[in-house]
Amino acid sequence: MSGLARRSEQRLAADPARVITRLFVPGNEGFDHQDSRVAAVLARILALGEDEVRTSLDDILHRFEPRHRGLLSTFTRHADEVADRLEPGIELSAARRLLIGATFTCEYAIEGAALCNPSIVADPDQSGTSPKSLRFVMSARAIGEGHRSSIELRSGVVDGDGRVSVDTPSPFATTGQVGPVVFDAAILRAELRRLDGGTENTDYVLGTLDPSFTTAELEQQLARLERHPATRRNAGRTVQFLHEMVERSYSITFEPGTTLSERVLWPSTRAESHGMEDARFVRFTDHDGTVRYYATYTAYDGAEISQQLLQTTDFHSFTSAPIIGRAAANKGLALFPRRIDGRFAALSRWDRETNAIAFSHDPHCWDEAVDCQVPTETWEVLQLGNCGSPLETEAGWLVLTHGVGPMRTYGIGALLLDLDDPTRVLGRLREPLLTPGPAERDGYVPNVVYSCGALIHAGMLVLPYGISDAGIGLATVPIADLLDALQPESPLKKTSHPKEHHMPDKSPQKPSSKKAGKTLKEKREAKRDKKAPPAGLSGGR
Repeated sequence: MSGLARRSEQRLAADPARVITRLFVPGNEGFDHQDSRVAAVLARILALGEDEVRTSLDDILHRFEPRHRGLLSTFTRHADEVADRLEPGIELSAARRLLIGATFTCEYAIEGAALCNPSIVADPDQSGTSPKSLRFVMSARAIGEGHRSSIELRSGVVDGDGRVSVDTPSPFATTGQVGPVVFDAAILRAELRRLDGGTENTDYVLGTLDPSFTTAELEQQLARLERHPATRRNAGRTVQFLHEMVERSYSITFEPGTTLSERVLWPSTRAESHGMEDARFVRFTDHDGTVRYYATYTAYDGAEISQQLLQTTDFHSFTSAPIIGRAAANKGLALFPRRIDGRFAALSRWDRETNAIAFSHDPHCWDEAVDCQVPTETWEVLQLGNCGSPLETEAGWLVLTHGVGPMRTYGIGALLLDLDDPTRVLGRLREPLLTPGPAERDGYVPNVVYSCGALIHAGMLVLPYGISDAGIGLATVPIADLLDALQPESPLKKTSHPKEHHMPDKSPQKPSSKKAGKTLKEKREAKRDKKAPPAGLSGGR
């Protein structure tokens, strides 16, 4: 199968010069239990002469201002963060205040350790693109000091012949402004019910709130609950849980004038303090024609993982909120690009090793899943998972998978699922489509090729993939050849198929894929005799 995929010569390598600014508080690094050294450092800066202050500040600006947008504003903001340590009434010159801010600022190399695991979707803005070309947005997992992951963005174009080029990124890297969001009572209630069976405390807090509410409104209700610890058992646990869930919901907005490749989604809550991992973006078209972009990603706090859902329409403003439920308890949830039978659908790996399908009326809640593929081949014997959201073709849902085999080697495979009942596997590759080549085996995590999402354009599957966490490669595959290579799959015996999640076959009148006696290739050839296949961009442009 490796002959189907054609690798591009263009590669994206981790660039240690891509840096953001962060507040730096000496003594708060986390490896000791002593107080910070802010007061002592401030005393030393206050003891400096004004000439030395100006000279030092000029040197800092000369060396660092070309590397960052709005560096003076950053210094001012960080000086304000430590201003409570100064004696009341003390007057500072503008230069000394900026030097204080610079002293409590550090650079963080977002790609200092690795760059990997890309996802690709059609850009919402196609203005200026030639009629046969498609501009895309590509996300990537950037890993820096302490193995902390963030989400970066890139742009590029697929031309009318399926050739791919990625644009040179901005020289700046900038994080967004974090803000509050409105909360959904149904999501909080569902998760409390799952964790604690539902309690009267939940009704007491959420029962008097509107279906959507603000942080301030919730805090008022939690304060009421905390005033009655004697009569409301486990009130403290309910309050703690709701605080944790609400903290995981936030918005991110980037300053006007920032370019797409400049924007960095940086960990903003305790739940993701050690990383935002492996975002799987999808261009989602709802039943009313509304288009938005979702991305599921793994939040990691250094000990536990959880799932989060990003939403955006323009890649300038985002919201992030928790994903809950048993089917989302592990890594790798990936949404389908539209509803199926009125419900959201997602690829799940809820048992950590098989591919499954989940359905829900809310993209934040995923209770159950139906297994559709278990490991059978040597190259996937350790575990299976997906490589991003399904791509819709005339033949079915094309799902790129990943398999892990001996020596923890990762390969990328493919499945074809029924359009109306995606729990039904129509075909699969018996051998991986892509495995680490001789020049792709070495890196931060060796022997890995891995993707978080592809797209189809101009008859080509465009597949960006991580290369042993050392960089990102690009491969293209003729979509017709890939579909022809899929081999019919024997139905997986579904031993735990929840009745309410079954997707009935609604297409007996449709040509084809359900007729016996023909291979998938023969069925496709019969279709092509009747109708030429469309370009097949998942989500459309």
